[in-house]
Amino acid sequence: MLNISPKRVDPDMSEIEINSLKTLSTHRTGRKLARWIIGILLILFIVLFMPWQQNINGTGTVTALTPQDRPQTVQNIIAGRIERWHVREGQLVQKGDTILTLSEIKDEYFDPNLPERLTEQVGAKETAVDGYEDKIDAVDTQLTALKNALRLSLDKARNKVLQAQAKVQSDSVDVLNEQIQFRIAEVRFERFQQGYAQGLFSKTELETRELSFQGSRAKLVAAQNKLAISRQDLINSRIELNSINADYQKEIAKSLSDRSSAVSSLGDGRKELSELRNKVANVGVRRNQYVLRAPQNGIVVKTLKAGVGETIKEGEPICTLQPQNPQMAVELYVKAMDVPLIQKNREVRIRFDGWPALQFSGWPSVSVGTFGGRVVVIDQVNSPNGEYRILVTPKLEERRDHPWPKQLRLGSGVYGWVMLDSVPVWYEIWRQLNGFPPSLKEEPKGDYDGKGGKK
Repeated sequence: MLNISPKRVDPDMSEIEINSLKTLSTHRTGRKLARWIIGILLILFIVLFMPWQQNINGTGTVTALTPQDRPQTVQNIIAGRIERWHVREGQLVQKGDTILTLSEIKDEYFDPNLPERLTEQVGAKETAVDGYEDKIDAVDTQLTALKNALRLSLDKARNKVLQAQAKVQSDSVDVLNEQIQFRIAEVRFERFQQGYAQGLFSKTELETRELSFQGSRAKLVAAQNKLAISRQDLINSRIELNSINADYQKEIAKSLSDRSSAVSSLGDGRKELSELRNKVANVGVRRNQYVLRAPQNGIVVKTLKAGVGETIKEGEPICTLQPQNPQMAVELYVKAMDVPLIQKNREVRIRFDGWPALQFSGWPSVSVGTFGGRVVVIDQVNSPNGEYRILVTPKLEERRDHPWPKQLRLGSGVYGWVMLDSVPVWYEIWRQLNGFPPSLKEEPKGDYDGKGGKK
């Protein structure tokens, strides 16, 4: 007491009055609390040595395993105007079912008889091509005839040259003969002149010998003139031979030029014919594209164009189609530091959004509401978010795993745990406190040998 009052109260208090204070004794409660604390500590100590399965967690969405089962946009091939819709959103369509009907918007395809017109043009161009081919054949025949005529004319001209050469030789012999006759006549005439001077011959005999001498001279001049004419004929024959070759080469060159022009025209005609045939085929294919059909069985999720009369461009999305009965998979995104620890066929526990689950990541056997899976794909490069994507498919080998819910929709949220090796709980706590990655008993084996093939 503080003794601030002169009156004392403690002597007036009896033991009976403080009996309530005696009932507050806590020695038994303390013992119970101590036992509980010791028991809890013992349990925690035992738990520290229990096995804990390490895991790598990640988030992702439900997807399809194959690209053909994932949502796709149905696109038109040609530009057109929407005339009629044949489906509605949420409708199940089979492969080949009509989704919508288009009409033409390009003026070059407005003609309803365009295929017939193009067919007529193809026929006309085929006739033109046949004409070019016939012209080429005619020119080839003409070239053959010209070459044969050239060969015959050259042979004829060569024979003429040979004849001229023989004539020159014959005339040369005649000239030599006349020269000899002229010298003999000249000698005789001189002898007669000397005999006439000596009185041995008469005037009449001298004149007769003079006439014979003059005749020999005339024959010599005639033979020389004939030889000169023969030589000139030989020269003319050779000139004619050369001129024949030049004239025929000119005609042959002209025919070759005509043939080249015909071949060029034939090539252009065949090109235009091919373009027309291609256009005919394109028009037929284009008219088949006025009806847009479903590429595979699926459900029309959402139409991206509204109403009738709207104009669309080539390759523009029309609607979104979800293929029917896709092979479900889960894509999880994990950190880059955890990717080396994941191999194919690793077990994965999955919790889907909308399905209640109680998950003990280290003790998957006591988890409730989760589903099993196995890693089937590990991306070789990271995603835009810096993490790596893995694909997980259902694991149905063990009876304790239930099939994935049929109500799953692509795009639903997922939380997953990739199961690794078991370690003591104390080791996992120590690893988490130090921020170390999970550890494995042995080095992970890669799926590929680095050369493009599997190990």
